Amino acid sequence: MKLTATINGVRRTLEVAPRALLIDALRDAGYTSVKRGCETGDCGACTVLVDGVPLASCVVFAGQVEGRVLTTVEGLGTPDRPHPLMEAMVDAGAVQCGFCTPGMILSAKALLDENPDPTAADVKDALDGHLCRCTGYVKQIEAVLDAAARLRTRAAAGGGAR
Repeated sequence: MKLTATINGVRRTLEVAPRALLIDALRDAGYTSVKRGCETGDCGACTVLVDGVPLASCVVFAGQVEGRVLTTVEGLGTPDRPHPLMEAMVDAGAVQCGFCTPGMILSAKALLDENPDPTAADVKDALDGHLCRCTGYVKQIEAVLDAAARLRTRAAAGGGAR
């Protein structure tokens, strides 16, 4: 079957099996930041944004996102032009193996899109459900708060937020 969706700002039509999971459709299309972890929607490694809302792509059929807007971490920035969340994660030392990072960044983006001035508790709630085996989560929370400040400064300077 054909699945048409806007992925990272580009309208795409993908050929998928009727019972294909969204994670498989995205990975087959080259979006390798979407990681296979628990396969039950509990670890956050497969998180993507669907119409701006974090969703575990391992428990959703690809056909369920027909016509929707999808964002993977590849759509936020590049190594040459990283999103402030990406920069802040690196600067804070919040990235170790990197397996969980794309999902955390997307959940943090959804939070900051809704609440540009979150508290540490807000960030902790937004990242709840993302499992990281390398860290104690403190640096990720600090990174999101730092990214929020960077985005607010950019918006105040007239540069807008991404």
